[in-house]
Amino acid sequence: MLPPFIIEQIRQREQQEQRRRDDARPRVELPIERNPHPDRSTADDDDSDRGVIVLDLMG
Repeated sequence: MLPPFIIEQIRQREQQEQRRRDDARPRVELPIERNPHPDRSTADDDDSDRGVIVLDLMG
């Protein structure tokens, strides 16, 4: 059994490595509206046509 401080050091190194990998991963920042759900006072909004968007990320 390893001493607790060694286990803590290993855990901290793993967390640092995970953060480093996450920081190196490319990101897309999307603009998000402040109020994404406007007040729906009418029920006919649910009957409106809805579209589908297909993103081809593989080329």
